[in-house]
Amino acid sequence: MQAELEYYNTIEKTGTAEYKDRGSKFIAYAIPVDSIDTFKKKLEEIKKEHPKATHHCFAYRIGTDKNVFRVSDDGEPSGTAGKPILGQIDSKELTDVLIVVVRYFGGTLLGVPGLINAYKSAAALVLQVTPVIQRPIEVNYGLQFDYTQMNEVMMIVKQLNCTMLEQEMNLFCRILIGIPKSRQQEALYRFAEIRNLDIKKS
Repeated sequence: MQAELEYYNTIEKTGTAEYKDRGSKFIAYAIPVDSIDTFKKKLEEIKKEHPKATHHCFAYRIGTDKNVFRVSDDGEPSGTAGKPILGQIDSKELTDVLIVVVRYFGGTLLGVPGLINAYKSAAALVLQVTPVIQRPIEVNYGLQFDYTQMNEVMMIVKQLNCTMLEQEMNLFCRILIGIPKSRQQEALYRFAEIRNLDIKKS
């Protein structure tokens, strides 16, 4: 049985690299994305930046379970662009990453093996120059507690590096937090010690 992963690899900021082959220019962008909406926005931005490019091919993988992904050859022969780009994302075991490779045609046809190599190389190059970071996989919990217990709750949230996702502060407080998987048992144990605090997995 595979051990449950506690961390995932992703990138924090956008990187760019260039690859040339027989006159064709391939400009690769590696962009952090955490939703399909973000992906659509980023792709639009790149298309606006390169309106004269022949192709805007891409691949992305999103989510800590890595189930959300898509590839596009954008008019290149099927399987020559999107798949090799995704292959590079997967070889580094990344997620929440979009790679767009913009191609300016140089007049010489590269053929299927040439195209696969060019898109793969452009994607590999951009991942070489873009720092990869590790982030904890989090489990979301909803907490309800009395306003007087706020400091106690916030101290645990801070000490265990939980992410605050939503908060509603009244006499009775409700917060939604992401607890790093590696600290989940410890967090549940410590929250359980707070009188009348209600915690539910969301």
